Amino acid sequence: MSAVPTWAQLVYLLCAVGFILALKGLSGPRTARTGNLIGAGAAVVAVVLPFVYLDLDHLPLIIGAIALGSLGGVLGARRVQMTQMPQMVALFNGVGGGAAALVALLELEELGHLPASAVGTFVLVATAFTVLVGSVSFAGSVITFAKLQDLMTSRPVVFPGLPVAFAAALVGSVVLGWLVVDGTLLWAGVALGVMGLLVGVLLVLPVGGADVPIVISLLNAFTGLTVAAGGYVLGNVVLLVAGTLVGASGTFLTLLMARAMGRSVPNILFGALKGGSTLGAGEASDRPVRSAGPEDVAILLGYADRVIIVPGYGLAVAQAQHTLRELVELLQARGTRVDYAIHPVAGRMPGHMNVLLAEAQVPYEQLVEMDDINGEFKHTDVVLVVGANDVVNPAARTTPSAPIYGMPILDVDQAQQVVFLKRSMRPGFAGIENELLFDPRTTLLFGDAKESLTKLLAAAKAL
Repeated sequence: MSAVPTWAQLVYLLCAVGFILALKGLSGPRTARTGNLIGAGAAVVAVVLPFVYLDLDHLPLIIGAIALGSLGGVLGARRVQMTQMPQMVALFNGVGGGAAALVALLELEELGHLPASAVGTFVLVATAFTVLVGSVSFAGSVITFAKLQDLMTSRPVVFPGLPVAFAAALVGSVVLGWLVVDGTLLWAGVALGVMGLLVGVLLVLPVGGADVPIVISLLNAFTGLTVAAGGYVLGNVVLLVAGTLVGASGTFLTLLMARAMGRSVPNILFGALKGGSTLGAGEASDRPVRSAGPEDVAILLGYADRVIIVPGYGLAVAQAQHTLRELVELLQARGTRVDYAIHPVAGRMPGHMNVLLAEAQVPYEQLVEMDDINGEFKHTDVVLVVGANDVVNPAARTTPSAPIYGMPILDVDQAQQVVFLKRSMRPGFAGIENELLFDPRTTLLFGDAKESLTKLLAAAKAL
């Protein structure tokens, strides 16, 4: 570790304050853009600063690596679709955990050349922790990326002996971690990293269905903790603060998402081992339903005084948010009261619907959280469900055998009329049938959400 001059430490401290201000700014839609810019600016300063006060070796390689990473980040951010945002978060998060583990291994190699009396035990503990948890985060994030990107099955992957293999990997990690702390052994550190990769894979394989985004949030917290531990090892205050922020916020978000699913984090991680998961059979139903055309739905909406929109992942896939906003504005111009009901885990990640609708310039005041709007459904004439399924499925309340049983849902079934915009009768992400689709008060408008909304908008204008 090289000594950091006082002025550089003060700049790092200012960068850390910038990260805190950025996180505060991201807590609201009006300040989110400013907060994001503050965080990005603080990160750029923190990256550039070592070039100012350090005499760096291998400068061309460092600059080349930064250039390649920046190019990959820009291309990824510009090309990623809104529906693929969770995959990008998982991948970027995994890269962060893997980078922290590699840096810790390099630091372990340096510490191995120092006298044992000059290396504190806690520094070695933090180094071993960074290697292990960073590797777990990297491997687990790669698996979650593959599940969401359909590169592998999104169903829980369970095989005989998995609990034993997972327990053995954990015990092996503890033993190798003790060897690192006791003897500053580089080979033990490398083996610990490999063992961490195995733990990460075995941890995420049994997770499936709507649980995957929650695990992404948990792994994000893991990465934050590894960065914080790495900051302690390197004596870098900005890494310590930034990692702590990510670790704390990621942990809090994980708990909130688990609560929104009505389940505990251990149950999400290990529920599949005893038959529990948020993924069902996934087969399309052939039961008869009541369907209608855009003109019929337009008439239904035209006579409604109160309408609630429930957006879901299908809206994001179809990129129909702009057309939906136009329809809502038309209804409002005719005196209809319209709000958007936002479920905490609608889409594939927290805030997915908020970001999607903000992109379409939907006023934030129209986005109402589940707890605040559930009491309104019984007074609602029509609920328009656009691409959502699991978050309105009454099985979460009525069917103990359902994998989503206990998950708080939007009380859409209490409305006078429900209209579902669906591409087909295939179930939602949880893979289970929604009895609300077969309710006499429910009407289905089949087709791509954007095409259906475009026709619905045209029919509504013609009234």
